[in-house]
Amino acid sequence: MVDHGLIHGQSHNLALGHNQVLVMDHHNLAIGQSHDLGLGQNHEHDLDLGHPQDHGMSLGQSQDQGVDDGHSYEHENGLAKEQKPEHEGLDLPLPAHDHELDISEHSELGVSENQELDENMELVVVQNQEMGLETTHDIGVQQAQLVVTPSHVLQVRTVVASPSYELLVGQEFPDVKSCRRALRDTAIALHFEIQTIKSDKTRFTAKCASEGCPWRIHAAKLPGVPTFTIRTIHEAHKCGGIAHLGHQQASVQWVASTVEQQLRENPNYKPKEILEEIHKMHGITLSYKQAWRGKERIMAAMRGSFEEGYRLLPQYCEQVKRMNPGSIASVYGGSTDNCFQRLFISFQASIYGFLNACRPLLGVDKTFLKSKYLGTLLLATGFDGDGGLFPLAFGVVDEENDDNWMWFLSELHTLLEVNTENMPRLTILSDRQKGIVDGVEANFPTAFHGFCMRHLSDSFCKEFNNTMLVNLLWEAAHALTVIEFEAKVLEIEEISQDAAYWIRRIPPRLWATAYFEGTRFGHLTANIVESLNTWILEASGLPIIQMMECIRRQLMTWFNERRETSMQWTSILVPSAERHVAEALERARTYQVLRANEAEFEVISHEGTNIVDIRNRCCLCRAWQLYGLPCAHAVAALLSCRQNVHRFTESCFTVATYRKTYSQTIHPIPDKTLWKEVSEGDSTASKASEIIINPPKSLRPPGRPRKKRTRAEDRGRMKRVVHCSRCNQTGHFRTTCAAPI
Repeated sequence: MVDHGLIHGQSHNLALGHNQVLVMDHHNLAIGQSHDLGLGQNHEHDLDLGHPQDHGMSLGQSQDQGVDDGHSYEHENGLAKEQKPEHEGLDLPLPAHDHELDISEHSELGVSENQELDENMELVVVQNQEMGLETTHDIGVQQAQLVVTPSHVLQVRTVVASPSYELLVGQEFPDVKSCRRALRDTAIALHFEIQTIKSDKTRFTAKCASEGCPWRIHAAKLPGVPTFTIRTIHEAHKCGGIAHLGHQQASVQWVASTVEQQLRENPNYKPKEILEEIHKMHGITLSYKQAWRGKERIMAAMRGSFEEGYRLLPQYCEQVKRMNPGSIASVYGGSTDNCFQRLFISFQASIYGFLNACRPLLGVDKTFLKSKYLGTLLLATGFDGDGGLFPLAFGVVDEENDDNWMWFLSELHTLLEVNTENMPRLTILSDRQKGIVDGVEANFPTAFHGFCMRHLSDSFCKEFNNTMLVNLLWEAAHALTVIEFEAKVLEIEEISQDAAYWIRRIPPRLWATAYFEGTRFGHLTANIVESLNTWILEASGLPIIQMMECIRRQLMTWFNERRETSMQWTSILVPSAERHVAEALERARTYQVLRANEAEFEVISHEGTNIVDIRNRCCLCRAWQLYGLPCAHAVAALLSCRQNVHRFTESCFTVATYRKTYSQTIHPIPDKTLWKEVSEGDSTASKASEIIINPPKSLRPPGRPRKKRTRAEDRGRMKRVVHCSRCNQTGHFRTTCAAPI
């Protein structure tokens, strides 16, 4: 064994491919002249690489193999050329246990670049992969090539570089962008960073960013065609790559292209999940902002930009009116710069259902948008006979203020006034802020305007953080008679006199059932945002047209589902009303009824005595007139005179009326790419396409939105007046200024 040039020991390397180092620590390698490699289950192998003169190895286009066993080499254009071998062969036994050799059928053997094979290193054959080393020897499996996976790890990475990332002299790309993209992907996969030296329409040159690494690549455009070709690769890549988990080439665009497919399949893919996926697949740790920006770039390509949404609003409104005749859709911009200010949309199906079948009750509420330009979504919602929300109109404004509330309620009044000769006397529920109160008084002077108990309860809870007091407040609101109401207020006063004083400051006619003059049918809250929160919250971050389309699709689905569901009902009343009447019937069986005349009855129960007038549909307990459904006392009186209980309910509770509520259809809107085609010959649509609406002026203020919290000890304390140097107003600093830019 001493006569041979390959000495068995730790200091000698076997290089395969581009400067690959095979460190054989205390292992035996069999190199003979039999040209046979037997792969048996007993792991007894004979390996023959033949004479070095007959099988010269080099790098580059020739795909030859280089073996460094102490011989000298010279490099030409990055290709290793053997000078003179000292020995012709070496026969050593190949170990069967220290290394694991796994060769799959019809696989190719190659060695990945710049990697060392150390002790306990696994030799893996990847199917149908080519990289670096090729051989046509008979080694038991026909035309197999060896792939050595990297063993040294600079930091903990979860991914091994794929051998498909390889750059070769003569490799062609469609254009310079494709060339740069391929180099970027290779650098990320092999964990080294590159530095661009020159990049234009005809040339692209880059080098390894690590100091001292001679690796350099040059590509140029072929004459007469747009194709780019790699001309030279100077030196083999030797350096150890980056020593951190980030990567300079992992740009926002790379993130976008990496997760594009996942985002198209699941638009709710979160930036945090993107970061986890990239680290798992590529071993790279990025910032949250990079993941967020990468997602936004893909989402903008999928749904359009926020600016485009405002620009196309006039055309969208025309499409709403075109596909849903009778609908109202209008957009308003500033008088000078045409920046977006207001949008109002109400579908004909909603208008018809509300005016002809719903209860004369409206809830008015708002929710703040989370899109790039913020804004506020205003909502007006009715209630169907089964108690479900029935959205009537939507308004989008640049900001919530008194003028915008006045405009929204004015549009709502116009909608109802145009579509009915005798507009019903409405009951409106809201948080009764100044803008809404003024708007209701100006546009609905005869309407009953009450507090939404959700807003009132929230304010009460912030002031008195006591669950028992809050429950008593709700019980007082539900009390049907004045006596019951006063009893609940006295219970509150026994616990906290301040809480009782807070309640008495608010006129009970605005919120308490016992004093309220309008008809609320048992609805104490508008409860719009909470009920619609599941899909309104998701839509609130989209561009404005996408948001309105999300709302329209939800309404379209609701109308169809509720219409089909009601067709299965066989009862006279809707399910909730049927349950109410059934419970009243059960209780009425124990009541004693005395008749005074054809319409008046005295009903005696263990609770006391109540007077029922079936002609005027009222009971002394006030439940019949407040809810629109006969109470137990009324049911007992009706049964005593053999009247049909169902005939004494409000028409809105019947199944026939419910079906009428959803009898109309909300029709789909074509994709924006087809708007021009479907509107050909329409002069109104042509004029709308000429109107350009710019984004609103009010932009998101810098920094994270603050959550204000008032401590109990700060209540009543005099606040220091602060001054803003940006807008010259008081009450805030420059850093928190939200004034339009």
